[in-house]
Amino acid sequence: MSNHNHSAFQHKTVWVTGASSGIGEGLAYTLAKKGARVILSARRLDELERVKVNCEHSERHHCVELDLAHSDRFKSLVEQVINEYGPIDILINNAGLSQRSKVLETKLAVHRQLMEINYFGTVQLTQCLLPHLLERQQGGVITVSSLVGKFTTPQRSAYAASKHAITAYMDSLRAEPHGQGVQFTTIYPGFIKTNLTYKALLADGSEQNKMDDAQAHGMSPEVCAEKILKAWQKGRAEAYVGGKETYGIYLKRFFPRLFARIVRTAKVT
Repeated sequence: MSNHNHSAFQHKTVWVTGASSGIGEGLAYTLAKKGARVILSARRLDELERVKVNCEHSERHHCVELDLAHSDRFKSLVEQVINEYGPIDILINNAGLSQRSKVLETKLAVHRQLMEINYFGTVQLTQCLLPHLLERQQGGVITVSSLVGKFTTPQRSAYAASKHAITAYMDSLRAEPHGQGVQFTTIYPGFIKTNLTYKALLADGSEQNKMDDAQAHGMSPEVCAEKILKAWQKGRAEAYVGGKETYGIYLKRFFPRLFARIVRTAKVT
């Protein structure tokens, strides 16, 4: 690893949500290796502690309990984190909830829950940290969306809607404080081998509790994390991370009718 590669995150404080598993866990390990100080957030402190202990220089990192469903607490939480651990350089919005169910069977409560976590919670955390980032005129926000934030597949209606929403918000945000030294990068992962699919909500709001085949054969979270950080380093506004499923973005854009036909029968679980 070249020294230059190391220095982009060296001594930077990076706050990662959803750090207790999957891509977030991969990001924590990768950032720690690159010399960053990581603030790990998720709902389960015991899992965060496990990840922290497995990070290089574990004494350097901190665990902060955070539930995206309770966004009314974020203003004071952000103040508390900055007071305790100093300035935040980069926020990585990675926590999220998925879904596997047919449109007709999906209760509105499932839509609300996914919007609350994937959209409202993420927006509020970003908003609360934004003045701090703009004041310092450096660093920024990496948001881990999903390929379904660009195109939709069957059985993901609520999930895809919430990811499309966060895409739109981040696009607006990127356009507004342009030239103020703050970077906004949105990442669109495809099939990554994580337990996101275990936690996916079914039509009635219960958890699916199994891993999708496509996910089981996906890219490792560590490789994904490496690609996310590389995209940030290159100053990219967006990056697609995954295997051939990422071609769906171009297929939809340039051959929308063909895409519509393929997606109807796509193997998505």
